[in-house]
Order: sequence, then C-alpha cells, then structure tokens
Amino acid sequence: MSRSSGCLRTHNGLDYEFIVVGSGIAGLYTALHAQKHGRVLVLTKSTLEDCNTLWAQGGIAAAIGDTDSAHLHYKDTLSAGAGLCDPHAVRILCEEGPDRVFDLISLGVRFDTDHGQLALAREGAHSVPRVLHSGGDSTGASIETSLSARALHSPNIDVFEHQQVTSIRVDRGRAIGLNCVDGRSGCRGQFHGRRIVLASGGAGQLYWKTTNPGVATGDGVAIAYRAGAEVADCEFFQFHPTAFAKPGAPSFLISEAVRGEGGYLINHRGDRFAHKLDDRAELAPRDIVARAISQEMSESGADSVFLTMEHLPRERVMTRFPSIARFCRSHGIDIAVDPIPVAPAAHYFMGGVKTNEWGETSLPGLYACGEAACTGVHGANRLASNSLLETLVFPHRLVERSLSSPSREDINVGPEFTTLETVPPVANEDARPTIAEVQRLMWESVGLVREREALETATAQLYRWIGAMSTEPASRAEAEVANVALVGWLVSTAALAREESRGAHFRPDFPHPSDSWRRRLVYRLATAG
Repeated sequence: MSRSSGCLRTHNGLDYEFIVVGSGIAGLYTALHAQKHGRVLVLTKSTLEDCNTLWAQGGIAAAIGDTDSAHLHYKDTLSAGAGLCDPHAVRILCEEGPDRVFDLISLGVRFDTDHGQLALAREGAHSVPRVLHSGGDSTGASIETSLSARALHSPNIDVFEHQQVTSIRVDRGRAIGLNCVDGRSGCRGQFHGRRIVLASGGAGQLYWKTTNPGVATGDGVAIAYRAGAEVADCEFFQFHPTAFAKPGAPSFLISEAVRGEGGYLINHRGDRFAHKLDDRAELAPRDIVARAISQEMSESGADSVFLTMEHLPRERVMTRFPSIARFCRSHGIDIAVDPIPVAPAAHYFMGGVKTNEWGETSLPGLYACGEAACTGVHGANRLASNSLLETLVFPHRLVERSLSSPSREDINVGPEFTTLETVPPVANEDARPTIAEVQRLMWESVGLVREREALETATAQLYRWIGAMSTEPASRAEAEVANVALVGWLVSTAALAREESRGAHFRPDFPHPSDSWRRRLVYRLATAG
C-alpha cells in the first residue's frame, strides 16, 4: 500500500477500479475486498486512523449462538425499527452477517471468548445474547486496527490522507470522479475512477452534544445530494441514552453494554426510573431509554441522571469495560462503585444516501455503504450493535455486484417511498455560520424532542445559511460547515414533514405513530435529471 499526505496533482484517466471515500471499517473492508479485482484508492480527510469506527464500543451483532438464529435477529431488528425497516435488506443483514464476522476472524480480529467459545452479550432490544466484543469495550478500535494492518500490506491499495472531498464529478449522468482540497495545504486535486464508493461515516457533528468525533460532519450525504443522488430517512437521528455528562468533560459514550451487563439507571435520589416508559426498563430500545432519561431530567431540573454498576462484581466490571473505566477514572470516577453521570447525546444517523441491497445509489457509478448509506435495515431506530455488521455485509455485496452486473435490482417489500424534490437555495449575502452555531440550533430545535414552531424556524435559518456558502469550498473547514448546514437542513425538513412520532423521531404535537406515515421520505434536488 502507498500512503500519501502531500499536495497532489490532478489524476487523469480511469486509474482506479474503486475510489473509496472514508477509512473506517466500511471503507477499509470495501478496499480489502475490492483490491483482489483491481487498483483501489482510499481518500480520507484526516489520517487513516482517525474515524468514527474507533469510538464504537458496543460490539457487533450476529446470530452465531446456539440459542440464536437469523430469524430471531431479523425479528428483533424489525421490532426496533418501528415499522420502517426494509424487510428484504434486514433479512440480508441477518442471514449474511455470520459469514462476515468469520471474515473478520480470518483477517485477524480477535473477539473475546469465554471458556474457549466466542463470548456473546445481550444488549437493549435483543431477545438473546448475540453481541460479540473485542477487547471488552474496544470493539471498533480492534476491528479498525486489524483492517488497517491488512490494508498497509496490500500492494493494490493507495491511501491519500488529508483529502477533503468537495464534490462528485458527474458526466452524462454518471459519477466519474471526485474533486478534493488538501486539508493542510489548500491544494486542489481531481481523482477519476470507475466506481465511486462513499464510506465517509455519520453526521454526529450536527449536534452540540454528540458521541461522535470531529470528522463526523455528514460529508458523504452532502456531496451525494448535491450531485443529484437521492437521500432517505433523514429525520431519524438516534440519540444515545448514556453519554458521559460531567461539566467540562467530553460527551464520551458509555456503552449500551453497560446496561446489558446489568447496570441500572438511577436519578439523583438513587431511584430507578426507566421502567416508567417501558417494562423492559434499561433494556428497552434506545429511543425509549433516551426519552425516559430526558423526561426524568426535565422533571427534576437536573443536568444528568446516573448509571450505576455498584451491585455487580468489581472484577467483572473492570474486565468488561476497561476503556470506560480508564476514561471515568481520569474524571475522578471509579465505575465499580461510583455512579456515572449520563445524559442523551447525538449518536447515529439512520438516514443517508439511499441505496438498494447492493449498495447502488440512484446515481450510476456511485455507491454508498456504512453510516453514510441508507440501506433501510435500521428503519426508524437502529438495533444496538447492528451498525458494525452493516459495515461488513453491504460493502461485501457492493463489490461483488459491481463486478458482476451493471444493472440495478431494487426489491422493496417494506414501507413505500414518498419522493420529494427540493429547490436549491438562492445565493444570498447572509453571514456564514460557524459549526457551533449550526450545532446549537440543531440541538435546541431538531433534537430529541421536536416541535413544529422550532422546526419551522430552524429549517428556514438553515436554508438561508446554505445559500450563503460556496458550492465548491476552498478548505476543509469551509467544506465541513457547508456539509453540516446542508445535512442539518435535510434532517429538519424531513422532521417537519413527518407529522407523527416513530422510533427516534418524537413530535409532542403528534405523539403517536400513524399508519398513514408508514412510508419513507426520500429527497433529491429538483434540478437533478
């Protein structure tokens, strides 16, 4: 593998079979699978090691246990998705998932074991234990490290670091390449390839409080939308119930697995409360637990609730959660005896670039996978630990399909799509926002609880901000704020349109799900095509 980080000249011609944007699990797994068939270029806006994957603690779900089956996994995923999953895509995820996990093992990933067998844990909304971990609560980092090591030894993979992709090059209705700006020097570059794969991760930086790192600015969704590709399910943004919530500290993720292991949520009086909204209490789906915490905080006026493991054996806690223990210790908390202050934070974007079951987007030549994509497997609310599985199953299918057949095959047996065309904003002289301004607006108006008046105000403001920004940014910082504002506007627009509450989308003015809204919202630029 060659690894470059300097100012790059234009690359003319179809030099690469695949150009992959993003260096997390989805991007690296795609590159490793594709490099068997031709030369692959990986573009990453930071370094190879800086990605959302490294922050993934919870694990990877797969039906490999004796008491489990693909059908049980399928049922749990559909249940968590609140009626908006694509059942065909979910079946693919659950049936092909075990093989992809064993692919990881063959690539050197070492999952935790118990008496010589793969250890399986149970997490919220899973009916049986099926979640694998590596290094306790360091699963994402363990997988990323193993894949990076493999990629470094592949002669068919090139990695160009510090390359912020600013737009997709389209010729006669087909994606043919990418425009980039070097994040350090400001030099511009162009890359051409036969297949463009967006694996650029999520959009947690839309919000003031998030478990995501700074790179998660929704870049793939933004550039795909501007190029004319369809995006879907943008109103569904999952807020993790338990992010570390001590003043002055970052919103570090306190994994779902803590509650799966037996941790309790308590309020400032020391009382458990999660059962008030759902009999499953701490093991209810994330949206329910997050709202239970939000409600408790609102009623008490507190800035957090607490997660306690003091009733669990100390050795078990410290062995199972070494990363969480290390972080909390740096903030004066011993997780085996002290309650951990937690509150909801933006965590995972269920929306993204709309794809079929082969990773194909509505723009020929353009593919998407991982959190940047919307395959339909998560519906209105992602089942815990399905995200890492998705980053394996669909990239594998993407590569196989793109090499075997150029035609699309969409099988939709789930909710219908409602496709809406959007008008691009008129250029204006409004002051450009900072990312912090967008994050505050999104947190206050398009967060865990959404109300019409606030949504209308946010949507209008974001629309004006978009019109004030360049369509071809000159720097990484300029690109990121433009992308955050655009994706924020898509989230706000869809949230305003969906007049019901479902999964991660909660509207107190429409507090219940409605059969008339059992459909998925798709957006595309009116000028595209």
